[in-house]
Amino acid sequence: MIYLYERGVLMNFLIDLCSDKEGLGQVVTLLKNVVTLIQWGIPLVLIVFGLLDLGKAVMAGKEDEMKKAQQTLIKRFMYAVAAFLIVALVTFAMGLVGSTEWTNCWKGTGSANINTVE
Repeated sequence: MIYLYERGVLMNFLIDLCSDKEGLGQVVTLLKNVVTLIQWGIPLVLIVFGLLDLGKAVMAGKEDEMKKAQQTLIKRFMYAVAAFLIVALVTFAMGLVGSTEWTNCWKGTGSANINTVE
């Protein structure tokens, strides 16, 4: 019983910190922004670089270079999909494993109504 009470107090404390714009809420907002940048930025950069390599190979006109650039583009595309899905899967898994307090904190940060996190 004492453990559950202490856990409830700890969770309420964490929720208060999460809803505080100067406490944990800022850290979670920064982390959420970094994760979003990784989720969208890395795949975009990988695909752009793959297309640039393919464009250079086409401009050179050599069949071997074009074939090699195609294979590189396909690999980079697969890495881009993997980078995007890994972030999505980890976020999904944390939503399943984590408590509702963590989920509410993660979803509530960075929004205009941060004080309504429960």
